[in-house]
Amino acid sequence: MQRRFYILDVFAEKKYAGNQLAVIRDAAGLTGEEMLTITREMNYSESTFLLSEEARAGGYDVRIFTPGEEIPFAGHPTLGTAWLIQQEVIKQPVPQVMLNYQVGQIRVDFTYKDGHPEELWMQQLEPEFGAIFDPAAVAPVLGLESAQIDSRFPCQEVSTGLPFVIVPLRDLAAVRACRTNTKALLELLEHTAAKNMLVFAPETYQPENDLNVRVFTDYLGIPEDPATGSANGCLAGYLAKHRYFGSSQVDVRVEQGYEINRESLLLLRAEDTSQNISIQVGGRVVLVATGELV
Repeated sequence: MQRRFYILDVFAEKKYAGNQLAVIRDAAGLTGEEMLTITREMNYSESTFLLSEEARAGGYDVRIFTPGEEIPFAGHPTLGTAWLIQQEVIKQPVPQVMLNYQVGQIRVDFTYKDGHPEELWMQQLEPEFGAIFDPAAVAPVLGLESAQIDSRFPCQEVSTGLPFVIVPLRDLAAVRACRTNTKALLELLEHTAAKNMLVFAPETYQPENDLNVRVFTDYLGIPEDPATGSANGCLAGYLAKHRYFGSSQVDVRVEQGYEINRESLLLLRAEDTSQNISIQVGGRVVLVATGELV
């Protein structure tokens, strides 16, 4: 049986920017091992497998793999797969698409321009806040001095389904200077669920953006990710909880991937109420190529 696949750029304003994704249709007959093998052959940070083109409980069953393992949730695969379902399965404008994952059902909302999807927004799960790390322990892992970490805010583990350690830096120079020591990074995170790290600063390459971000994914065998929706969802919750911009509400533009020549744009919204923290991560999707597995 031939299965059609699609290569997408997610969180991208144009082709060959953002984070690339392979989406494979008609995947219900594949075993987990076969999905992992295909993902390794694709060699992107993640590939998604659409198990059915009929909605179940209002959503579409999807599995996500990295070249190393299956993961319960990730951001750019969610937006990319929802875009593909709207374009190739539903084939008409709809306000939202629901995806069924191990972590639960994730909603993706659409805005349209001239009948075509413009921005996609995923509603992420309630963030969970974990361990806080001493900046003096974090700095050498990143090749930095402790003074380059913004001590007004914590270095903290946050998860909306996939955990990351969030590290606030003082400026763009500190972000650019980061060079992770993989062994030291994994030793630091040995006793936490998080194995990957996001650093950010309130100084940007593009003046219309609010934050510059880098995400280090050494644990996944990818030193740096160009656009990471799950990590930025964690960041959105962190920004709201810690009142980074002086408010419980967050509405910001985040640039990522500039240091590895994959310039991406992510849109973050969050609100911390007395009951919960709601998070949305948005961006655009661009089709790069299609093909068939043989």
